[in-house]
Formats: sequence, structure tokens, C-alpha cells
Amino acid sequence: MSRDVAETFTLGAAQIEPEYHDAEGTLAKTCRWIERAGDRGVDVLVFPETYVPGYPYWRRSTSIARWTDLMVELREHSLHVDDDAVETVGEAVADADLHLVLGTNEVDDRRGSETLYNSLFFFDRSGELVRRHRKLMPTHDERSIWGRGDPAHLTTHDTDVGRLGGLVCYENHMTLSKAALCADGEEIHAAVWPGFWEQHGHPGDKTRADSPAARDTCDIYPAVREYAFETQSFVASCSAYMSDDVPEGFEEGEIGFGVGNGGSMLVNPAGIVKAGPVVGEETLLTAEFDRDERRATKAYFDAMGHYARWDAVNLEVRDGRPDPVHDHHGTGSTLSAARAQSLAEEHDVPIEAIEAVAESLAEE
Repeated sequence: MSRDVAETFTLGAAQIEPEYHDAEGTLAKTCRWIERAGDRGVDVLVFPETYVPGYPYWRRSTSIARWTDLMVELREHSLHVDDDAVETVGEAVADADLHLVLGTNEVDDRRGSETLYNSLFFFDRSGELVRRHRKLMPTHDERSIWGRGDPAHLTTHDTDVGRLGGLVCYENHMTLSKAALCADGEEIHAAVWPGFWEQHGHPGDKTRADSPAARDTCDIYPAVREYAFETQSFVASCSAYMSDDVPEGFEEGEIGFGVGNGGSMLVNPAGIVKAGPVVGEETLLTAEFDRDERRATKAYFDAMGHYARWDAVNLEVRDGRPDPVHDHHGTGSTLSAARAQSLAEEHDVPIEAIEAVAESLAEE
């Protein structure tokens, strides 16, 4: 990994209301705020969970027939990796000279599939879409909206300000997923959420936050601070914002799970909140950070260095993506124990050597 990275940098959280269920309007607004972030010297800009074209707050409060119509509409206004809109966003990113983490509903690019995913699109300063992350497990009844993400997307990548990763909503509570990004060298983390809330006893009983005081019960506040501290990462936590207005094309009461009232914050590797949480307004939240903030925390507690005991506890991370078609007729066929024993005797070599060769061929 290159160590030619900036010693200081600025993180930004674009707590911006989308043009709900309107891809074209949301795209135009996205580009305007990317430009503003560039003007303010932001190096890494994060938009909220499923910002394009908005989080499905209607999922709990409509009939099945209406839900189906809204699913078709949501798909129509979601992003596909080959859309012209991706190129348009990339051009805005290049002009602004920043790295972008964009929360989006994503249309699957597998042939024959129309499944949606809760995704993060990562753009570099050149405007190239360098990778994506799909939420591995949608939460509760979100599973009726989005598919399960690919293991290959649980990773990070290098930038000129540090190694960048990201997780969606409750993934930021998942111990092993956090550990996977930490083990991949993550230094800057994007945490995205559908809003900010007060919990009334348990996660299934929550209401839209009215003020930053909701942090006393909202799980987001301790989650992002702990994420920063336990991984010694700089965290840009970006939460969705929606005004009280009923979106065009919807009726009163259809937006039943409307927790989108902001709550974004920017946190250093010691878990200290340097900006936010901001509740109840659109904003471009920014803060400057210094890499010595990470070094100072790691001098005391280094999760990937002197504090780690990989001999006691270690992690297996799978890569690749599940696909519906496989070649079962290549060199990957298994070798029976009897055949392995026969070959070992024929060539007068240890059976372990035969098994090792067979295993190597199977992995090609």
C-alpha cells in the first residue's frame, strides 16, 4: 500500500434531501452539492443511505398493490452501473476534485435480474466509479425491498488521503464486518443511515429525532464513535434528511417510517465528534482532520498492530460473488480418496502431495 497520502484532509457529509423518486432531479441536485463541496475543499464527500432516489420510507404503510407499484417506480429511478447518470456524477466529481461515496438504490447488473440493492458507489478524484459495496443483509422488512449483497464488496481501497471503506446502516453494528474492513487496512470510513431517531426501549420502537438530544437513545451516536475508536478510523457518518412536505406523487400517511431528519456527524479516531450531529436541516457538514489524530490513538491502542493477537483470534473473509451458472466440468472436479491413494502408490509419492496438487488445480 502506498504511504504517499495527505497529512491533513477534509471530510464532508452531504445531508441533503433527494428529489424523492426522481432520478433526474436528484442527479441535478447531487451535482450541485458536489460542486459546493469542491469549493469548500472537501477531500471525501459522503451522501446518505439510498440517497438516489430516496429511502423507501413507504415500505410499512401501503397496501401490497401500492407497494408493488412503488417498487416498480423505485427501480425506474435507481442507478445501474452502466447508466449515463454515473458518468454525469463522475464528471461533477472530477470537476470538484474529491472522492465521493454515494448512497444509492442499485439495479442489479446480472443478466436477467431486476433485483435492487442498497449500495454505496465509490468514485475517485478522476470521476471513475472504482468500486461499490452492497449491503450484505437488509434489516427486518427491508428484505422485501433489497437483495443480499456480495461478499466481494466487503473491502476497501487506497486514496490519496488514506484507505477508504464504507458500510450501510446496521452493518456498522456488525462486529465481523467491521473487523473485515479494519483487517483490510481501512483508515477512513463512510457510515450511512436512513435518518436519526429516538429509541423507546428497543430498535423496533423508534421515532424521528426532533433534536440532537435524541443521541441519548439513538444507536447511531455510540456506534460511529465506537467504530472510530475500535478501528482507529476517521468516520464520516451521513444520515438522510427529508422535510415534512409530502413528496410529489404520494399521499398523506404513505411515508410511514419517516425517520429521515439528519443526524450526520464527523468523528476522529479517538471517537471524538468534531462536527454534528446536525438534525432538522439540509447541510454540508465538514471538518478537517490530521493523520496524527490516528497515530496518537494507535500509539495507545492499535487494533492492527501491538494490541492485536491474531494467534488467539483471527478472521476468515470470503471474496467473490455468487453467480447462477458454474462450470462443473473443468479441472475443479474433486479427487476421491481411493484415486488419490492409487496415484500415490503408482508414483511412489506421499498421498499428501497428490491431494495438494488436486486442491491447487481445483482452485484454478
